[in-house]
Amino acid sequence: MVARHTADLGEYQDVVEAALAGLEEERVVERTWAGDHTVWGPEPEEIANRLGWLKSPQVMREELSGIRELVEDVRSEGYTQALLLGMGGSSLAPEVYRNVFGVADGYLDLAVLDSTDPGAILEHADRLDLSRTLFVVSTKSGGTVETFSFFKYFYNRVADVIGEDRASEHFVAITDPGSGLQDTAKKYQFRATFLNDPNIGGRYSGLSFYGLVPAALIGVDLSRLLDGAADMARACGESGVENPGAWLGAAMGELANSVGRDKLTLAGSPTFDPLGVWIEQLVAESTGKDGKGILPVEGEPLGTPEVYGDDRLFVYTGADGSDGETSATLEGLARAEHPVVQIEARKPYDLGGEMFRWMMATAVAGHILGINPFDQPNVESAKVLAGKMVAEYQEQGNLPKLEPTLQVEGITVYSSGEAKTAEEALEEFLSQARPGDYVSLQAYVKPSEETTGSLQELRLRLRDRLWVATTVGYGPRFLHSTGQLHKGDTGNGLFIQFTADHPRDAPIPDEAGADESSLTFGVLEAAQALGDRQALLDAGRRVIRFHLEEDVPGNLNRLASGL
Repeated sequence: MVARHTADLGEYQDVVEAALAGLEEERVVERTWAGDHTVWGPEPEEIANRLGWLKSPQVMREELSGIRELVEDVRSEGYTQALLLGMGGSSLAPEVYRNVFGVADGYLDLAVLDSTDPGAILEHADRLDLSRTLFVVSTKSGGTVETFSFFKYFYNRVADVIGEDRASEHFVAITDPGSGLQDTAKKYQFRATFLNDPNIGGRYSGLSFYGLVPAALIGVDLSRLLDGAADMARACGESGVENPGAWLGAAMGELANSVGRDKLTLAGSPTFDPLGVWIEQLVAESTGKDGKGILPVEGEPLGTPEVYGDDRLFVYTGADGSDGETSATLEGLARAEHPVVQIEARKPYDLGGEMFRWMMATAVAGHILGINPFDQPNVESAKVLAGKMVAEYQEQGNLPKLEPTLQVEGITVYSSGEAKTAEEALEEFLSQARPGDYVSLQAYVKPSEETTGSLQELRLRLRDRLWVATTVGYGPRFLHSTGQLHKGDTGNGLFIQFTADHPRDAPIPDEAGADESSLTFGVLEAAQALGDRQALLDAGRRVIRFHLEEDVPGNLNRLASGL
């Protein structure tokens, strides 16, 4: 059964209804299912070959036996843990499945590694029983630098524990046919390789091998998950208001396009709140380009109407607001004339359907915005700059050095202006904020609950004071998620970058199975932060950088307390 939605759009009801009428007149839904690339652009490149997700609920049923065979084999051999090595579209759906479903009895406890911070990598290496851990190496392109670095590091660690002759048994690949990872998996004799439909883009791959193999490892009933997705797919073949995906896409696209409600603010019940990080990538990377964009705001707790500008669309996923307090908050926002949508998903296995709803909605929103929702033209800019900096490091032994504008106890600032304290530097930077802007906190530091809590405190102070949308992302993870939008949208973001010292570092082997290393994870992360900063500046974005020398949460709290 498809989860229904309700909406309180107020004065914007007619706008959305007109957009739906336009979709019907142009036969957008029918043309989408027919694979008509002209829905989004005159040329078929990166459109016609990116619509495989429409058939995922159907075609993946034929692959379930192979997935189940892998799972039963590793369970019978005593594997108890799994680590997914991937970025962006390869890592976010598995993370959502893990956080929504947990781990069924007797299945593998799955974690996701998508940080190049050496502290994060060493933390996983220290906690895992490598002799009983399965590593899922997942990348569509087959050449993602982070993913290959993770693989080389953990291959060597596993070989040290159980011997190189058996290390390959602990690795599984998910990739596209003909990729570099397929070749690597063959060379190192991985336990299994799953070759995905190449006509599915990474962020649309949650219902393909990229999502389903990790989901099966934690004990998710894949048939039941795909049943829900298939029900939603059928509903998304309807026209007009009966199509849940097209309706949501019309609301997202038209409210952003015609009335400036381009901050898609996501919230959810405890069951569905984890879905937000996957929606964030899907919407940001699909719609943030060509000087346009819908900014997904994930993880920002709901507030009272007075802390918001007039640029929000609220979408809540969960049964009837989940609790009385949340329902009252949503009702208050609607009374204050903010558009509010509630999707009444109730059970964890509704997740497959919700993923399909959002993929269809994003494709429809792309049509309304007049952009191609399947390409990512600005993603490479930060990667290219980071690659140049890594090459410079390997040739000269040093990364490019920035000149600080201020050095005070525990914090070094890189910006413009003549501030005397870090708090004043932040104030100067934030003075540029205008209505309709957003603030993005970009943390190239070790992810932790304490640091996340401090980032959340800072974002809420910024929102409540400036009435602007706020986002939080750990680097380089967000480069494969919201990074496209940051460089491709209208340019109304203020970017606050945080970096930190590394108490411990970890070498990246030049080749799996070899000891030589010409690069460390600490250097790679620093190069990625430098490259992203420069890419933002090259795109004319407003950027400030704070280097937090030791106490990252404490220094974040210090900056927050000054607001």
